[in-house]
Amino acid sequence: MPYKRYELPEYPLCRDMWDMISEERRHIAVYGMGNGADKLFARLMRYGVSVSEVFASDGFVRGHSFRGYTVRSLSEVKAKYGDDFVILLSFASNRSEVIEMIGKINSECEMYIPDMPVAGEEYFDKDFYNAHYSEILSAYSALSDEDSKNAFAAIINYKLFGKAEYLWGCFSDTDDIYSLLPKDIKRAVDAGAYNGDTVRQLRSYRDTDVIYAAEPDKRNFKKLQKYVDENALSKNVLPLNVALWSCDGRGSFFGSGNRNSSVSSTVSYESRKEEAPLMKLDSFAEGKIDYIKYDVEGAEREALLGSEQVIKASHPALLVSAYHRSEDIFSIVNYLSEKYPFYKLYIRRTMCFPAWEIAVIAIEK
Repeated sequence: MPYKRYELPEYPLCRDMWDMISEERRHIAVYGMGNGADKLFARLMRYGVSVSEVFASDGFVRGHSFRGYTVRSLSEVKAKYGDDFVILLSFASNRSEVIEMIGKINSECEMYIPDMPVAGEEYFDKDFYNAHYSEILSAYSALSDEDSKNAFAAIINYKLFGKAEYLWGCFSDTDDIYSLLPKDIKRAVDAGAYNGDTVRQLRSYRDTDVIYAAEPDKRNFKKLQKYVDENALSKNVLPLNVALWSCDGRGSFFGSGNRNSSVSSTVSYESRKEEAPLMKLDSFAEGKIDYIKYDVEGAEREALLGSEQVIKASHPALLVSAYHRSEDIFSIVNYLSEKYPFYKLYIRRTMCFPAWEIAVIAIEK
């Protein structure tokens, strides 16, 4: 991971990205549309910031409109304003060609990449940082290697200042993540299995015998089941159409047919409310479990609470997504550190704009 070293921002912090944007005198151009842009507009309204333009990537400019704005290309915005505008990115991507394009735009124009929570309503701004500084510092201190501390500090700086350098400055690839995980993973749980992509990934890296694959969204579950059936994996991959939670029962679930399906109600404008079975991991995972992956769209803490018996009995390696809620990056580290002192804790993040794909990895000491 060739990158520069970062430190946590000063405390107390007096200015953040939102202060800088609210004081900006140049025109504001929002890059992107959809749910992310809607959230960004709502946030800007709170600060009294007006948007001058909305633009999209060249292949998506087809003369349509968004929130009353004619959607333009970047070249049209440049022609209209010269250098007198600032870009705010409003969408997420982990595709290399999109990230490369964002990098090119960032080198030509001033751009902020606002951090907006996937779930929950709290924003990671200066007030949030100051209020939770002691917890942030505790999480930073609990991490087991310098790469983790550096990634943690880079992510915190990004969340507060919205600059791309912090995202490029500290990331890992999948090989690096699996280098931390045990070599021998025979029985695993994939919580948030989506369409089977992470099951496929795990099977490509480890010689597994059994993977419990939990996916609550009905449309995603059909894709997962199809993958299992077409590859004759019914003895090795056990699909469960459930949402991982702290107890067994039923609850409201917000499905979208994509990765954004969640028990949280703030995930996507495409979400539809439906009933979902809720289940503790402790209720179905049998035998010694070697590895658990949690990517449950904001319900990670509840899923961990429902896994206590398995974690205490098996000490499995854990990979817990820590980017859906503003507090996840420190609260999940602190929870694992305090409740399970037999773990070494790491932070890794694969490349994505904004700072999604953050994982807390727990490995038995």
